[in-house]
Amino acid sequence: MNLLLSFIWVALTGSMYYSNFLFGFMIGFLILWVMNRNEDDQRYFYRVPKTIGFLFFFLYEMLVANFQVAYDVITPKYFFQPGIIRYPLEATTDLEINLLSTIISMTPGTLILDISEDKKSLFIHVMYLKDKDKFITQMKNGFEKKLLEILR
Repeated sequence: MNLLLSFIWVALTGSMYYSNFLFGFMIGFLILWVMNRNEDDQRYFYRVPKTIGFLFFFLYEMLVANFQVAYDVITPKYFFQPGIIRYPLEATTDLEINLLSTIISMTPGTLILDISEDKKSLFIHVMYLKDKDKFITQMKNGFEKKLLEILR
């Protein structure tokens, strides 16, 4: 419904720009929120801000990883410490595991090698692995926790 309201806004204004679409999306979100304040099911109004926050978090993490890899490439000394870790999953469904593994693989310096047979853990190749436990904690509190808040 929110996307429909956004397209209606774009059609009424006659201005087909991304900024106008985003403005229409925000107006549609506010209209839907006001209309559904007393409803029991408020998942949509919880998920949209979480999704936007996750996108900004992912872009930040991706930029940091890109700068780390680029710095390592342009300097004469290599700083990488590769390693393979077994990452225990909290994600249970195939969709959650697939999205998490895709997001991890899109970040430079990490690559998903395999998923265990029981779908309880991922095997990740990490280019800059200084502390295994710290990396697992960062992934649990960062990517996996934020993604599961959106999906569940």
